Amino acid sequence: MTPWPAIAAVAALSFAIKAAGPVALAGRELSGRARAVIGLMAPALLAGFVVVDVAEARWSAVDHAVLAGLASVPVLRLCRLPMPVVLVGAAAVTALVRRLAG
Repeated sequence: MTPWPAIAAVAALSFAIKAAGPVALAGRELSGRARAVIGLMAPALLAGFVVVDVAEARWSAVDHAVLAGLASVPVLRLCRLPMPVVLVGAAAVTALVRRLAG
């Protein structure tokens, strides 16, 4: 069995969901509060994915080096560093913690 029918179904469902918003609004503008909530949904979903990926099943295999790297990201962002520098810094913190622990 090929995955193409499933891929086509997911693509069609995604298109339908994305088209439902403009159809339902019929040219009206969203309120400021609704736009704020929608704007916060993507970061919240991404944070959930990161926690699930890092913690794995039942938090049994938490990699403390990865946690240190993730914790360095907000600190580096507060220093107003550009995102590529933040990513390299987080990777460096993760590598350093692994080096010191191993």
